[in-house]
Parts: sequence; C-alpha cells; structure tokens
Amino acid sequence: MRSDLMKKGVERAMNRALFYASGFTKEDLAKPIVGVANTYNQIVPGHIHLNTLAEAVVRGVADAGGTPMLFPGIAVCDGIAMGHEGMKYSLASREVIADSVEIMAVAHPFDALVLITNCDKITPAMLMAALRLNIPTIIVSGGPMEAGLWRGQETDLTTVNEAVGQLSAGKITEEDLDDLEQCCLPGCGSCAGMFTANSMNCLAEALGLALPGNGTIPAVQGARVRLAKESGEKAMELLEKNILPRDIATIDAFKNALAVDMALGCSTNTVLHIPAIANEADISISQEMFQEMADQVPHLVNMSPAGPHHLDDLDLAGGVQGVMKRLAEKNLLDLSVLTATGKKLKDNLELAKISNTEIIRTFDNPIHTEGGLAILKGNLAPDGAVVKQVAVAPDMLKRKGPARVFNREEDAVEAILNGQIKEGDIVVIRYEGPKGGPGMREMLSPTSAIVGRGLGESVGLITDGRFSGVTRGAAIGHISPEAAEGGLLALVEEGDAISIDIPGKQLNLEVSDKDIERRRAAWIPPEPKVKHGYLVRYAKLVTSANTGAILKV
Repeated sequence: MRSDLMKKGVERAMNRALFYASGFTKEDLAKPIVGVANTYNQIVPGHIHLNTLAEAVVRGVADAGGTPMLFPGIAVCDGIAMGHEGMKYSLASREVIADSVEIMAVAHPFDALVLITNCDKITPAMLMAALRLNIPTIIVSGGPMEAGLWRGQETDLTTVNEAVGQLSAGKITEEDLDDLEQCCLPGCGSCAGMFTANSMNCLAEALGLALPGNGTIPAVQGARVRLAKESGEKAMELLEKNILPRDIATIDAFKNALAVDMALGCSTNTVLHIPAIANEADISISQEMFQEMADQVPHLVNMSPAGPHHLDDLDLAGGVQGVMKRLAEKNLLDLSVLTATGKKLKDNLELAKISNTEIIRTFDNPIHTEGGLAILKGNLAPDGAVVKQVAVAPDMLKRKGPARVFNREEDAVEAILNGQIKEGDIVVIRYEGPKGGPGMREMLSPTSAIVGRGLGESVGLITDGRFSGVTRGAAIGHISPEAAEGGLLALVEEGDAISIDIPGKQLNLEVSDKDIERRRAAWIPPEPKVKHGYLVRYAKLVTSANTGAILKV
C-alpha cells in the first residue's frame, strides 16, 4: 500500500507515534488510509452542510474496511466575493486548492482520496488534483440548492442580481429588494441554476469521476447523504481494483463531458476549467473542440439563467444520467469509458430513466439546435472569446454598436446604474483578464445591471474578464489575448464601432489597420493593479484564458 511509506517498518516508529497521538489505533494503521478532503466552512452556502457529508463519507470508508483521515480545504464564495477586490482571488484560488490537496496527499501518502467539494473553483481544483496525483479518487459534491420562491415566482441568484438594476430603473422599491434578498436563496447548496458550480458538478459526473446523481441530487435530501456514504465505499472499491483517475478521465471521457456541457447549456467558465483539468492528465482540450461539439450537440435542457428550470427539476427528470442516455440515442457519447462506479458508462446508463421530456428534450424538439456555448474569433479575439449563446436574446445575436470603454469593472457598473449606457451600446471592460485583473474577475454585476435596467436585448458587453454562470445576455468574455498582454482590446477607443456576430462566430473592431498601428505605437502597458501578495506571483505565472488560465511550470 502507498501508505506503507509512512507507517511500516522500525524506522517509522516516530510516524506511528504521531498517529497514535491523534487517536488512531494499530488496527486503524493496518488498513488502507483514505484521505478525505472536506471544504466545509461557515461562509459559503454550498459548503455549510459539508460536515454532514464528510461524516457519511467517513462511515462509508470505514464500513468498506479503510481508515479515513479528514483534512480541510478552502472555499471562496464567488457571489460574496463579487463586485469588489475579493473576486480577483476566486479563479486564483483554484490553483491553491489543487496544490493543497497535492501537498496533503504526498506529505501523508494516502492510498486513496475522497474529495468533498461543491462550488465554482473548488470542484475544478479537486478534479485537477485527482488527475495530477493519479491515485484512486472519487469526487463528492454537496449538491444544488433548491429554488426559492418570492411572490409566486421561483427565484435563484439571477433574480436578486437583476433586481439591483430594476431598483436603479425605478421598477422595484428598496423594500422589495430587501424582501427578495431574504428569501430568494432558501438554504444550503450550490446556487440553483446551471451556474458554474452546478455545471462543474454535473460535468464531474459526466466525466466519470463522480457517482451518478452527483450533479443534481438536491443538497437537502437524504439521497445526497447516501450518495456521500456510497462514495466512501466506492473509494475502497476503486483502490481494490486499482482504478485510477486517468483510467477514467481519458480523452473520450472528456469528449463525453463536452457533449453534456453543450446539451445542458453550462457556464462559460467550463471553457476555463475543462482544459485546465485535462492538462493535469497531459490531455489537450482546445476551444475549437468546444465549438466542434456545439455544432454537433443541440441544447436540450432549458436551465436558469437561460430558461425556467432549476437543478431539482433536472434531478426529477432523470439528472445527468438521463441527459447522457438521451445523447447516447444519437451515438454522441463513447459508452465504453470507465466510471467511478467501477463499471462502464454503458452499464450505468442501463439504469438511467427520463421522466420528463419537457425538461430533458428530445432531438426533434430541442431548445436550440446548437449547443450552449460558442467560441468567437476575429481581430478583437484572434485567440478566441466565449459566449453562452443560448442565453442571448435573438436581437443581440448580430449587433454593431459604439464602444463604451472602461478599464475597471467598478467604473462600468457605476455608468450602467447611473443611466449612462444607452440602447445599442457595446460596453467594453478591459484589463480584467488573468494577468491584468489579476485573477480574471467575473462580471456578474455589470451584466445583471444591464438586464435589470431593461437593456439586455439592446446592449452588449465584451471583456477579457469572465462571467458568472448566472449571467445572461450578449456577454462575451475570455477575450484573448487580453488587454494587459497588448491584445487589440487595449487599443479600443470610446465610440469605435464593434461588430458582434454570434452565428458567424465573429467579434471585430471596425477600425482601419493604419489607426490600429498608430494606437499600438502609442500604447503603454498599465501599471500592475496588485503589487504584493499571492496575486503578484499568480499574474507572473498565469497563462491566457484560451489555454484555461493554467499556471506555467
């Protein structure tokens, strides 16, 4: 066993003495040691209940003959970090979490791992760590929050964010907003729509590194606790059979996950995370692969923020396994891949059921004929940009308008809420990319303000930053190269004509080459926004968004 490195032999007397000091017995140390990462904290709604799931995992590991050893992990709440300097640390925390799991699992050589996660950067980080370490590992998410209810309307994070714009437009009162704030998010779990957290938890299941149900079983249900206990048991089975993460997460499994991504209409952040996860297994996933899959796989599930349904609806309709069963009907999946059940995907899908064809649509009745995401190119984004095309109003799929240029997210939000942005404008927010931010902040505040003020069908927003999965509208992010690296975005001037053509997959600045050359000669790179701490190191090492914003070794 791998754990023998720290517990076997006379020379390991000190190591055993330290385990005994922690309360472990000789019998405990004779068994396989399973590290259990628990990202519980009292800040993040998606993580406040994870101690309950950790207890279930521990029981599962112990019942299956292993010795579980718990250790903690951090978790940033994107929503609470949103709109201020804290958001610079959200994406950057992904690398810290993956590194911390690696540190714990190598410093204390566990035989297997169970990684308990839930929210936006934590799940990708856990998947990265699993593939980097490549010891038997299973992912367990905390599950989605149930939708809220306000004055007869189902609510989620989108509702309260867009209400801020509605308040500034005089459509609701401060009392209305206060009332909504207190009921729109009813309790524990990852926010209820197909936002980044739920996107990644569904894709962990589609990738095969989590058990069926991982993406959709609501956080409050006993079934979620049972899934956690079963995951602890499965970790021991994976160890016994020596099934490793890279045996499961092959290139074919990643292609399966991309197909599910398109069918579900997942967050644009998957275009950052999937390549970064694959990179840990020496697998290359390009933006072009996302577009190729979007061309093949229709959008079949109309989830918030693009549509009316939430994760609890999808769970009742058949969950991720139901979506994969539907995709298998058209041979859009490789059914021979291995999964965390210890079985092949084909065997898992024999148990899958689809109970609601309005939620999991048929191929002759899709929501959209193309997948959820689109990759745009053009002179503004020669290395690519990303948009959640299924959440864009038809009138905004093709649009030309004057640039309204901002070098900080906060300045753009102020202009939007003060009514300075008009119909037809294209808001440009730059120097918010991986290096320029640094940390590639999510732009939920400006996009929600645009929609809340009734401009969602007439105003576009482009940025080298990124967007929350909660975002809807013509919000185009991940522009690469970013402004801080001298991308054309840095040279856009107020009033320039910008052309958006989502069906044509184009994003262009309509300025002559001569003017661009003149502007480039005069361009001076900006001073770094952050000059001390972790983000300084991060900005020096991080790569472009089109490569997953991974860190250079």
